[in-house]
Amino acid sequence: MTTAMASSDTIPRKAKVGSLERQRRWALGGSYAALCVFVVVFLVPPFYMIMTSLKSSAEISAQQGNPWLVQNPTLDNFIYLATNAQFQRYFLNSVWVTGLVVILSMTIAILAAFSLSRMGFKGSQVISTGVFLTYLVPPSLLFIPLFQIVGTLGLINNTWVLVLLFPTLAVPFCTWLMIGYFSSIPRELDEAALIDGANYLQILLKVFIPVAMPGIIAATIFSFTVGWGAFLYPLAYLYSADQAVLTVGIVRELIRGDVFAWGTIMAACVMAAAPPILIYTFLMDYYVAGLTAGATKG
Repeated sequence: MTTAMASSDTIPRKAKVGSLERQRRWALGGSYAALCVFVVVFLVPPFYMIMTSLKSSAEISAQQGNPWLVQNPTLDNFIYLATNAQFQRYFLNSVWVTGLVVILSMTIAILAAFSLSRMGFKGSQVISTGVFLTYLVPPSLLFIPLFQIVGTLGLINNTWVLVLLFPTLAVPFCTWLMIGYFSSIPRELDEAALIDGANYLQILLKVFIPVAMPGIIAATIFSFTVGWGAFLYPLAYLYSADQAVLTVGIVRELIRGDVFAWGTIMAACVMAAAPPILIYTFLMDYYVAGLTAGATKG
């Protein structure tokens, strides 16, 4: 009788295990199917962009053959852009504006995050919340009042206006991210440094920055993305060719009325997308680690 009861208990348990395994297989299959759909959706535009950039204007206007393949690959579009003085000017403007934005944004964000997360002055929690709420304000609502401010300062049609305005977009998020990362560092480290006679600046430079390097890299990548890929502010504040950055220069230089130089436009987009892609490729692990710590701590 005991044997019969044991066998009757075993059968439902095996059935339950088999059911869980089937559910797990269905879940994995559904996840991979959804992932494949998202991969196709996100990779189709850049693939088409690369294919079009390798086509000549005659091949694009002929509209013959498979539009997803290149019949006669050519690098003429890339050579034209690389040797075009105006395009070089756009690229250099983007490089130096983005570099200054990253330096300014990260300096402010690191100092602000350290003071808000570690120095513990009165009202620091309220300010931390306000920093995050500031990031939630859409940039499209700010460029009109900011236009009046920079107009008063005499910075309209000057690339320095972007150096002044882009940190207003990058600093709130970078500060919030660094607050979470600094808060994850054990307080015993800075307490030990204080006992050894270090001041707060030395603690920041010698303890927090080396330990929080993944979070700093993540915030740096974000500020780089803000400075490199912004379109609305450069379009609204810069109107001469010598002051334009890459995102706006592509539209102004390569689109003339209703004439679109599609091969050159796509080649310019490929060249403009190359720096962010390279940065994300080599620093993706640090970026994910920094975002994860900033989202779960603080």
